[in-house]
Formats: sequence, C-alpha cells, structure tokens
Amino acid sequence: MPRHAFPTIEDAARALEAGTTTAEALVEEALARAAEGEGPRAFTALHAAAARAEARAMDALRRAGRAPSRHAGIPVTIKDLFDEAGRVTMAGSVAREGAAPAAADAPVVARLRRAGFVVIGRTNMTEFAFSGLGVNPHYGTPLSPWDRATGRLPGGSSSGAGVAAADGMGFGGLGSDTGGSCRIPAALCGVVGFKPTARRVPLAGAFPLSTSLDSIGPLARSVACCAVLDAVIAGEAPAPLAPFPLAGLRLGILTNYVEADLEGEVARPYARALAALEAAGARLTEIALPGIERIPEINAKGGLTASEAFHLHRDLIIAAGTRYDPRILKRIGRGERMSAFDYLEVLRERAALIAACAPATAPFDAILCPSVPLAPPPLAAVEEEGEYNRINLLLLRNTTVANMLDRCAISLPMHAPGEAPAGLMLMGEHGEDHRLLRIAAAVEAALER
Repeated sequence: MPRHAFPTIEDAARALEAGTTTAEALVEEALARAAEGEGPRAFTALHAAAARAEARAMDALRRAGRAPSRHAGIPVTIKDLFDEAGRVTMAGSVAREGAAPAAADAPVVARLRRAGFVVIGRTNMTEFAFSGLGVNPHYGTPLSPWDRATGRLPGGSSSGAGVAAADGMGFGGLGSDTGGSCRIPAALCGVVGFKPTARRVPLAGAFPLSTSLDSIGPLARSVACCAVLDAVIAGEAPAPLAPFPLAGLRLGILTNYVEADLEGEVARPYARALAALEAAGARLTEIALPGIERIPEINAKGGLTASEAFHLHRDLIIAAGTRYDPRILKRIGRGERMSAFDYLEVLRERAALIAACAPATAPFDAILCPSVPLAPPPLAAVEEEGEYNRINLLLLRNTTVANMLDRCAISLPMHAPGEAPAGLMLMGEHGEDHRLLRIAAAVEAALER
C-alpha cells in the first residue's frame, strides 16, 4: 500500500484546519494517483475539472470561515451505480448507453457534497453489481494491490472503490453491499469495508440489484474513516469514534459454515487475530448459528437477488441483452425461471433464519469470522466459467450471512505487512451500527499493536 501524507480522513481534516494543506493539494494528489497505475481501471469516469473547481471553492470558504464542515475539500469516490445530476448512471455496464441522464444526485451523493467532500470520480464495479469477483470486461478489471505482477482479483462488486482507497485515490469511497460487495473488495485490497443495516442509509438514486438486500456503505483505510462517511450518508453528524474497551467484550467465533476451505494465507492471520483479541482481554466463545449451512439451498434457484434483478432488468435485456457480460446475463436470467412460489419461499426461509439466529447471537457483542476464505485469486483463475462460479461463490459465502440475517457487518485488515490481504469480519445486531463501529475500532487498534 502506498505511503500517504495524510493517511486518514481525520489526519486530512486536522491538516486543513491547521492550514498545513489545502483542499486543492489533496485533490491534486488524488487525481494524480488516479491517472496512473490501476487508476484508469479503477475509475469509469474522473471528474478532474469539476473536482479542482470544487476544491478551490472549499479553500475559499475555509479562508472566509464558511466551510460547510471540517471535512470540506477532502476527496472521495463514488461507485458507478450512484446517480449524479446530468450523467447517465452506467452501473458498470455499456447496456445503458443512451439512457436518460439522472435528474438529481442520489441522496447519499448530495449529502457528501453538502458536507464539502469533493467527488473526484466514479469507481469501476462488476456489471450491475452481480458478482463478488470484481471482473469487468467493459472497463477493465482493476487489480488488488497485492502481487500485481501476477494480477489478482480486487473483489466485487465495489472493485474500484477498494482499489482506489488502497492506492490513495481519495480518502475513501461509497460502495454498495448486497451479498458482500463492500466487505469482499475491502478484504482483497487490504482496507476497511462497512455494510450498514439495510435501509438505514437511503437507497434512492442507487441503481438496484436486490431491493430486499441492497445496502450502501463506505470503503476506506480505517474504521474511523468509514464511520465519518457512514454518518454523512446516513444524515447524521459525524462524531469522534470512541472505541469499546476490549476487556470483557463478548465475541462469538463463528465455526459452522464459514471456516471450510480456509486458505493458509487467511487461516494464519485469523488465528493471530483471535489470539491478539484474547490477549487484550476479550472473551472469545465458539458459536454455531442454526441453519446458515442452508443458505446455498435457500438460494439454489437464484434467491432474492436473481428474482429481483430479473424483474428490474427484463426490458433492458430485451433491448440490449447482447451488450451484457454473458456471465452476468446468465446469473440475472436465473430469476426468469423462478415462480412466485419460489420467491415467496425464499422470503419465508429468510425470515425463519433470522428468527432462529437471533437468540444465538444475543449474548454476544459481535460475531467474528474471516471475511473471505481465500487470498486474492489470480485474475487468470476465473477465465473458465466453472472456476468463475466456484470462486465467486466462495468469496460471497461468509459475507452473505450478514445480508441474509439483515445485520450490519464490517471487514478489517488482519494480515501483517508483506502478507496477502486478509479480512476479519465482525457482524453486529440489526440496527446496532454505531455500536459495531465502536467495537471494530477497538479490534482494529488491537490488531495493529
């Protein structure tokens, strides 16, 4: 990961307040990074001229004592599925070329801008957000920061957001998470990715994948950075993140379903992370969640995602289906074969799963497991369709648990410098987003010692 003069949003905010940097300087550095290396693949569009103008405006407002917030002028990114006034929302595809431009910014984008954050561009993504790999044949696939000589998957669907955060192309960015699309790229790129409780952050103006499962969350280089961005997009006032004391914290270590097929590059840092938390005084208890092994069976016909995605895409497929990535088209097409009974049965099974797991997790402050079981796979490994599907399912497996249970969850880096990126996932209760972020901040500090 490259060195940064101001690694976090808080570092940048303090420097802006002290006058040791300017918004223009921060934006210029972000744009310079975005123009080189993986930048051309990490973004589908850069707003260089607009970002420079906004940065100069924020500097002028700060000099006049009128900055809209202490974060005014800090550069960030947004995923290609968010509406921006006057732009066509492509959602990582080319099938929407010629669609009507958005009439207004998505609420989450508008909230960032009202706080003075400078949007430098739109980050690449899996087409229509329907894969955990991060592969995009239309705009190119940005590579994980690890072992770029080989060329490894960034994770998806918020692939560009993860790579941009890791490479310093802004101080963080907005992604979406339907089955892990913030946490998977965070794990494979070595950054933090937060999935809030669904519907806590408004979904309007974000091109949907599954209206039942979609949520909008940030990817950034620290838990505190994610907490700031999360507060802004949720319409809350950012506040200092006070970590929970680890001593006595009750952490459930999830053992069923999520620990199968763990690669050594994940298993070793995971064991170290658990040992570090126990040494810091946390109370670790193994836990099995009833029924989560049945998630693949519940979703076997396509689940909520395929059925709801097909309902959304049917007319566009008729008009421009040949322009879709065939692998994404095939996944969406599974929804066409689902009956109303199939769809309602998934809803029933999900509700039963939520009810069964609630008493099991109630005694714990958070549930822990590896975010993904694999180190970033080589891009070449998913060229064949069978391996594409197998690796995609593995990358989505652990993170999907939180989406199915309608919980908040976060992925933190747990690897040592020089090792392959590996993510530690913490899952909280429904609606306990602020508590989870405070716990995650404490865990993050323990892992960095």
